[in-house]
Order: sequence, then C-alpha cells, then structure tokens
Amino acid sequence: MAPAPPHGFDADFAARLLSSMTDFYGYGVHQLFNDWWAAAPPDAIACYVAAIEEHPEQGPLAAQRWLADPVPLARLRDCPAGSLGAAWHDFIVANGLVEQLAQGYRDYHDALAGAGVLDRLPPVLAHKVLRGYQTHDLHHVLTGFPATPLGELALQAFQLAQTRFPYAAMWIAVVSGHMTFQDPRLIGPAMDAITTGWQLGRRTRSIQYVAFETMIGEPLDSLRQQWGIEPVDPADFTTPDVNTPLSLRAAA
Repeated sequence: MAPAPPHGFDADFAARLLSSMTDFYGYGVHQLFNDWWAAAPPDAIACYVAAIEEHPEQGPLAAQRWLADPVPLARLRDCPAGSLGAAWHDFIVANGLVEQLAQGYRDYHDALAGAGVLDRLPPVLAHKVLRGYQTHDLHHVLTGFPATPLGELALQAFQLAQTRFPYAAMWIAVVSGHMTFQDPRLIGPAMDAITTGWQLGRRTRSIQYVAFETMIGEPLDSLRQQWGIEPVDPADFTTPDVNTPLSLRAAA
C-alpha cells in the first residue's frame, strides 16, 4: 500500500467529497467514511482514536469491543407499555424502517475489510462505527429526534458533540457543503437542527456505547432521567419543502 498523503484532500478524495456534497444519495457518507482511510492523515487518525480511548466514560466501554446480538422486532413488541423496547418497536414500525440496519452495515463493512479498503482504520474506530449502527435507532428513541432528514442531521450533531468521530463530522461537512453551494434554502433549517443536536449532546451524559439493548424492559422516562436526556419535540424536525439529502437510511 502506498504511504498516506500528508493531508486528507488528495485529488481522488476531494472528488469523492464533492460527489457526496452534490449527490448524497448517489455517494453517501457511509461510503465517504470508508474511502477516507486510504488518504487520512496519521495525526487526524490519532486524534480520533485518542478522543475515544482517553474519554473517562467511553474509553473503558470502547475497550470491551462489545456488540449486541440482534434484537428481533417480535421481542420488542412484547415489551411493556412505556418501556424503551416498546418505544423502539413503535419507532421502527411507524417509520417503516429496516429491522436490522446494523447487520446490513456489518456485512458491507466486512466486505470492505476483506478487500483491504479498511487497512488503516484503527480497531477502536471500526468498532465505533459498527456499534453506532446498532445504537442509531435507540438514540433516536432516547433523544426524540425523528426519522426525518432534519431529525437525522440533528442526531448526527448530537453524536458529534458526545464523541469526536469522523462519521458524524463528515455528515456536518457534507450537509454544510451542500447547503452552501447547492441549496441555500436549507441553511436555516439545517443550522437549527445542527445547533439543537450539538447543544443537547453537550449537556447530556454520554449515551455512547451504553448497552441499552439489555434495558429494553425498563421505562423510557426513567432511562432518560438517568442519563439526563431532555427529549426534543419531534414536530420541530419536520422536513422543509426543500431538497434535503440527509437520510442515513437512504444511504445505508
């Protein structure tokens, strides 16, 4: 493998970044994230690794490399009313979502790893993205951010506020580029979503890596209180009548 360039914007990667900014559905952030490692500066990689490993709460959890077993929708359906599991079930059903989003990404990740594409992706960051796909919908439920374009964007800003991680940061970069150069009508709604998610993430106890799958029978309100989550009103994140290339699931 050729040595990494001194910065992350060699001509090939710059073209990929512009592709994602221009046509998010054609070339999504999940692809940009995985393609970045061949050109990623060593100092940037080290910074992202340290942000997790040196975090007092997240570091020990990340070191366990724990991944949850898939939770069947039928099991969630049997959870008591008002529980995290019941709310998770209703979120998936009401939005017509794929039941096992994380498994689909895991298969994609493993194929890239087998092809050598992810050779420079450190294990702690590889685990973070896999665990992130497992907890994505749970974090929607806990925070209240809906499965709308602006809700997805706000949740990514929340995640970035809690963990300095390139996947979430790329989301902000891609959307910022798109709204600046492609669709200025998106600037107001997108910035409102970003700032709301960022501020909530900063003042909330870290929910990253937490094994919420083992707590699906517990009351949702109690879990929110335990982690200091002030859930948002989903109605504040309805999609504006503009071109908004923001859907995580459309890219997954």
